[in-house]
Amino acid sequence: MRARILGLAAAAACLAMPVYAAVVLGDAAGSYTISQTGSAIRFTIGKAGGGGFDGAFARFKGMIRIDNNDVGRSKVDLTIYPESVGTGQGRIDAFLRSDAVFDAANSPEIQFRSTSVTRTGDTSALVTGRLTARGKTFPEKFTAELDGLKGGTIKFHVTGKVLRSRYGMDVGTPLYSNVVDFDMTLTGKRG
Repeated sequence: MRARILGLAAAAACLAMPVYAAVVLGDAAGSYTISQTGSAIRFTIGKAGGGGFDGAFARFKGMIRIDNNDVGRSKVDLTIYPESVGTGQGRIDAFLRSDAVFDAANSPEIQFRSTSVTRTGDTSALVTGRLTARGKTFPEKFTAELDGLKGGTIKFHVTGKVLRSRYGMDVGTPLYSNVVDFDMTLTGKRG
């Protein structure tokens, strides 16, 4: 679900370029398929007293559409498959997939659909959208920074924070933080 947000944020960042960069923005306009090659959806959950754990999703798909006439009409759709979660610790991975957290057997997808993109700087934007996980949908915001555009490939760095309690995944609080920090790299290929 954070991946979706990051994808949206990435599109927003590209659209957030200043007027002097209009040629680059015009070059970036179009539709991109998010590629797992060159992309990463990572997250961190802190623990009281220090520690916590880091993880990532290995499977996801999505599309970024950049509208160079109206940045706000750009779109990001991202789907994450929670059964692909990995922390490097089998026991934690199994717990995260269970009905206590992602309930991957009954809720096999986490989806993010953008609703707006707002320019915040020359190469950055705020991407707002609807995140759906475990049958619950809430608005979420992510920041996106354009990291590159070359040969039909675009790259964004996306960050954001999501409260896991909103989605019924607050097991372990307050020992483990309710805040999930996302740090994503989204690479899209034109076409």
